[in-house]
Amino acid sequence: MARSRPNVLGGLAGFAWLFVVLVPVYYIVVTSLRGQSGFFGANPLSLPADPTFENYRLVLDNGFLRYLINSAVVTAGTVVITVAVSLLAAYFIVRGRTRFSATTYKIFLLGLAIPLQATIIPIYYLITRAHLYDTLLAIVLPSVAFAIPLSVVVLANFLRDVPNELFESMRVDGAGHGRMLVSLVLPMVKPAMVTVAVYDGLNVWNGFLFPLILTQSADQRVLPMALWAFQGQFRVNIPAVLAAVVLSTLPVLALYILGRRYLVTGLTAGFGK
Repeated sequence: MARSRPNVLGGLAGFAWLFVVLVPVYYIVVTSLRGQSGFFGANPLSLPADPTFENYRLVLDNGFLRYLINSAVVTAGTVVITVAVSLLAAYFIVRGRTRFSATTYKIFLLGLAIPLQATIIPIYYLITRAHLYDTLLAIVLPSVAFAIPLSVVVLANFLRDVPNELFESMRVDGAGHGRMLVSLVLPMVKPAMVTVAVYDGLNVWNGFLFPLILTQSADQRVLPMALWAFQGQFRVNIPAVLAAVVLSTLPVLALYILGRRYLVTGLTAGFGK
């Protein structure tokens, strides 16, 4: 049996990419631990001689927890609504097997082609007419609308991989659509649900355009807007700004670590057919 030759070039490229990714992360973390006075004179990549958490305290004292809670509420609300609606829509598309269900799927595919920036004016008009401007709900609703199409596509393709015999056996036992959805579909599509939850959560957490256009008060500010405001508030205190970046990244990193093993499985399900 012939032994496979090691891919040296691929390994070197992987290490180069790892270096490109880790160096900026290392710089941000190290700089956030520097004092403001020692930032300009020190080597940017050297470890701080006198590390301090003063920058983190400064950020927390300037309303960071409030912005964190707002982002968590917007992200959780968007993900819960998106996953619930998308799962029901995907189940109807896959199990409906009618002309209307096929047309519905095509409409969701069409939704993937609509750029967010092209709809911001009508979205702003609808939000203001509904008296939702400058509320967290004003961010949640359009975020859900733009997250649903891809979520439906992923869940529908995953549902097509579930053997039809399982549905037929439950139908013979007298199970209705509600019972099949709870007892069969939910356990079987868990990887896809985690995938869309992680993917949509990352997009909403880092979203900037909707908070910028649809909110204005500090009480409704989410983390991307807070980081933008911190850049003006801490104009020369770069370590404090980077401390805010580190704090805002930690929840997203935890979410990715928890759901990363489902991410590739859910996104590639059904696309090879």
